[in-house]
Amino acid sequence: MSTTDAPKKPRETDDVPVPATLRKSLKNRHIQLIALGGAIGTGLFYGSSESIALAGPSILLAYLVGGLAIFAIVRALSEMSVEDPKAGAFSYYATRYWSKRAGFISGWNYWFNYILVSMVELSVVGSFVNYWFPAIPTWVSAAVFLVIICAANLLGVSKFGEFEFWFAIIKIVAVIAMIIGGLAVIIFALPTASGVRASFANWFTVGNGFFPNGLMGQNSDGSWTGLLMALVVVMFSFGGTELIGITAGETEDPKTTIPRATNDIIWRILVFYIGALGVIMAVVPWNTIDGKSSPFVQIFDSVGIHAAAGILNFVCLTAVMSVYNSGLYANSRMLYSLAKQGNAPAYLGKLNSRGVPVAGVLTSAAITAIAVVVVFVWPEFAFNYLMSIATIAGIINWTMIMLTEMKFRKVVAAGGAPEDSELAGKSGKEALDAIHFKLPFAKVTPWVVLAFLALVVVLMCFSASYRVAVIAGVIWLAILFAAYQITQAKK
Repeated sequence: MSTTDAPKKPRETDDVPVPATLRKSLKNRHIQLIALGGAIGTGLFYGSSESIALAGPSILLAYLVGGLAIFAIVRALSEMSVEDPKAGAFSYYATRYWSKRAGFISGWNYWFNYILVSMVELSVVGSFVNYWFPAIPTWVSAAVFLVIICAANLLGVSKFGEFEFWFAIIKIVAVIAMIIGGLAVIIFALPTASGVRASFANWFTVGNGFFPNGLMGQNSDGSWTGLLMALVVVMFSFGGTELIGITAGETEDPKTTIPRATNDIIWRILVFYIGALGVIMAVVPWNTIDGKSSPFVQIFDSVGIHAAAGILNFVCLTAVMSVYNSGLYANSRMLYSLAKQGNAPAYLGKLNSRGVPVAGVLTSAAITAIAVVVVFVWPEFAFNYLMSIATIAGIINWTMIMLTEMKFRKVVAAGGAPEDSELAGKSGKEALDAIHFKLPFAKVTPWVVLAFLALVVVLMCFSASYRVAVIAGVIWLAILFAAYQITQAKK
């Protein structure tokens, strides 16, 4: 029988029945936009007001430094993802190259982190809907969007990729439009509501110059301010960029796609954070950005374009949906990975014919729904304590990525690389040199990043709103350690 007559193997798509396995259906354009979408959210559109108030124009340096740290973290994760692409990246790598306890802590920490982040996003979605439809109860909006996103995730990974692709496109267009509009105001010297001529010189001439609050200082009310304090806000606005590590196990060509998406993160941060905020502070005097409305709205309001508030409301609504979409995807794959390791109930490790861990999707959605109810019933408890855990969980996650990368290199050097990797059969310097997508300056970079993350934790102790997060972090880690010991004792 000729090769043309031979039965053809079914393609791995979400629509062709094949044995239950994760599908490598995410294409390059999906990964590129997932990586970019993860870095652009309500933290940029609204949260940037807080960071500008703390550091003034020097916030641009904070975003640059924080962006370099995030770039190193994602590079470390991508180094492992390219050589050993697996679902539930953080947990799998921590288990495979460190210990089962590390995998348990890493996986459940990340899962719970995204449950809490999703909780907040769904609890505020009603406020965006109420902008147009004030009569709709906020809990109805939360319920509707939860069901819609849950259904989208059940359709298959390629459908998730399409949703994220278009969510990201909307956010990107909004930021680019703002940058172009701001540059037009500067170039053509259009009049602004503040009466201050739009110019990049405003970075240095408005409100005590580029470093109005110095590196770190104390206000009359006892609160701390300055460039270093702004780093705390900046770092948490980058949460979600590490999502591309989760997608590696379902990516069509991880050896090409993951490196490209990872390397593009740094210029995206430069354009979408530093570029956008730089233009905003050139048009709107930084000391008039009070947080009552988004800086993106203020820049258009200042030149008389008052429809910007409605447009940004739509953009933020899609940003919230994007975060929950990504969160539900990441959580379902994390539960799947934990189940395969024996760190979660076995039913969470089952896939349907479309390669979707349905139990993981539905379980994560159900727990998120309960968390949203907690927000509506006990908002003070939810935001003061649960969000504190979410805040510090990000630091724990990034720390474990860097520690796991160092463990990964030790295993590879000892000849323990994955059997299906090009590193198999190699050891020592030969194996390390053969790593396809190396973390730059790998002997030094992890320690520099870990020192930087430790600095961020110390700085959090100076802020009343973040101090509780540090305390919650210690308690949270103790709970995870205890949970692991209890599960092992039962076995």
